[in-house]
Amino acid sequence: MKLEIVILAAGLGKRMHSALPKVLHQVAGQSMLSHVIATAKALKPQKIVVVTGHQGELVQAEAERCATGTTLCCCKQEQQRGTADAVKAALPALDSDSTVLVLYADTPLTPLTDLQQLLDALQTSQAQLMLLTCTLDDPTGYGRIVRNESGAIEGIVEQKDCSADELNIKEINSGIIALPCSVLQHYLPRIECNNAQHEYYLTDLTSLIVKDGGQVAAMTSDNFAYLRGVNSKVQLAQAERTYQQLQARKLLDEGVTLADPQRFDLRGTLEHGQDCFIDVNCVLSGHCVLGNNVTIGAGCIISDCVIDDNVVVSPYTVMEQSHLKAAVTVGPFARLRPGNTLEEKAHVGNFVELKKAHLGKGTKAGHLSYLGDSEIGAEVNIGAGTITCNYDGANKHQTIIEDDVFVGSDTQLVAPVTVRKGATIAAGTTVTKEVPAEALVLTRTRALYKTHYQRPRKEKK
Repeated sequence: MKLEIVILAAGLGKRMHSALPKVLHQVAGQSMLSHVIATAKALKPQKIVVVTGHQGELVQAEAERCATGTTLCCCKQEQQRGTADAVKAALPALDSDSTVLVLYADTPLTPLTDLQQLLDALQTSQAQLMLLTCTLDDPTGYGRIVRNESGAIEGIVEQKDCSADELNIKEINSGIIALPCSVLQHYLPRIECNNAQHEYYLTDLTSLIVKDGGQVAAMTSDNFAYLRGVNSKVQLAQAERTYQQLQARKLLDEGVTLADPQRFDLRGTLEHGQDCFIDVNCVLSGHCVLGNNVTIGAGCIISDCVIDDNVVVSPYTVMEQSHLKAAVTVGPFARLRPGNTLEEKAHVGNFVELKKAHLGKGTKAGHLSYLGDSEIGAEVNIGAGTITCNYDGANKHQTIIEDDVFVGSDTQLVAPVTVRKGATIAAGTTVTKEVPAEALVLTRTRALYKTHYQRPRKEKK
């Protein structure tokens, strides 16, 4: 089957109350359009055609970013005059001998399995058009699937055009369709706008095909929660929760322990080993990898990190683009900016910030320190309040601390600087040049004491 997929992404999205195009609003850290393109790519189409409209340049740029590796064509709908008019804008980019699948960029959770089943059903049926439908207890707001006494589909009627009897129909149109391109090319120009909205409805294909003696069939999905479009911030929030519940359930089924699946967010992908525990209100983004027996405390934000076996990340730690090797402990309230590697059994404690730092095996930075652009050896002690002064106002410089160094509290290391193996830096020292191996360095001024000192006092007015 030669498959081409049309994604409608031209809508203004007035109910979003935002300057951002509706389809660029995010679910799980990615635009709704990117979710739909990812699903479309999984079907391995010959081509994806994205129909743009409102702020089309922004939408096209996002489509091009997401469609890497797939043939993409963007077509602009000059005026938003309905779904049929939008698909008509895509017609010049489609091949007559292809099968066309029409998707919506504001339906980010569209299940891949439903789409594959829809295409399979079209291939095995005699129908000229295959609809994806759902049956709802409350179908308010959706177009109704009208069938005759024998159960054959006769048409689709939008909510605003329904009669009293039609409003009682429970089967609704999801909007997603599959059909031969030749059928689309034949019937699309015949669609008119004689309806309450004065728009060109793609759903009118159904009645036109039936009137000509053709057949329209439907595949009913039980996945309505994933097929709902997003038209408001309320619905965007609902889509986010639905997506996160789906991810949480998948992780639970794979053996990850989530303290509360309702308070977990995955905004990317997660690989994991056995016996991992994730506490409440954690956000994982990008691509994260967890080894075995990893514990992540409450409120942690982790992005693009590799965390090896037996690591403990204590609550409210923020980490990105870092590698924590076996038995490392981090936090609470630690901040790991990009580019860090912590070797086995290293420890980073509360209110410690790292950036492009390499901590050797067993090295400890317990609290209240900043280590940037640093190469630190094994079994080093970093005292509280230690700062690597890596920035001179124009350039960044590196600090090198070799194995078995003791750095006392309130130390400033003015980079570029090297501290050799086994050296000791006394508390309160400012290091500006190389410290020899096994040496002690301290810089302190003589203390001055004045007895019976009177502090200045404010004069009474």
